Amino acid sequence: MAVRARTDADLDACVEMAMLVHERDGYPAFLPTDLRSFLASPDAFGAWVVEEADGVLGHVALHRRTSAAALAVAATALQQPVDRLGVVARLLVAPWARRRGVGRALLDVASRDAVARGLWPILDVATHYHGAVRLYEDCGWTRAGDITLRFTDEVTLDEHIYLGPLRPDGDSTPSA
Repeated sequence: MAVRARTDADLDACVEMAMLVHERDGYPAFLPTDLRSFLASPDAFGAWVVEEADGVLGHVALHRRTSAAALAVAATALQQPVDRLGVVARLLVAPWARRRGVGRALLDVASRDAVARGLWPILDVATHYHGAVRLYEDCGWTRAGDITLRFTDEVTLDEHIYLGPLRPDGDSTPSA
């Protein structure tokens, strides 16, 4: 299993994988009309894939931002300004490649990249993605709090906000 920087040539395989993940798990919760742009966000610091002989098995990105509410919870918990946060995002693992360390490897590379940039790795995840929540907690991420994003009066999304175990100051993340 090799983790490497994602290239434009990987995007078709990543879009196909994202469609499969959405069909199986419902992620992303609100399917964007353009999955390519969702995965290749212009505000990303970087993005990575896991690849084996049978193709791309997973994807992750490191972003500058997420929702203001999620950033506020993490910034308060870490006592850091929002511009010192690196948001681990767009973590996808192909259904046939799960339980093989793909998610862990991607989470690790994005977290290490954040720390190398002097950023504090954080992420937000919908509370109903139990497999993802289990992965983050098993990898030592600490839940800082919960938020509810309101899109309309009838459409909301409950999220957990997590702090990564790696920090730019070398200490471990405090319990929130």
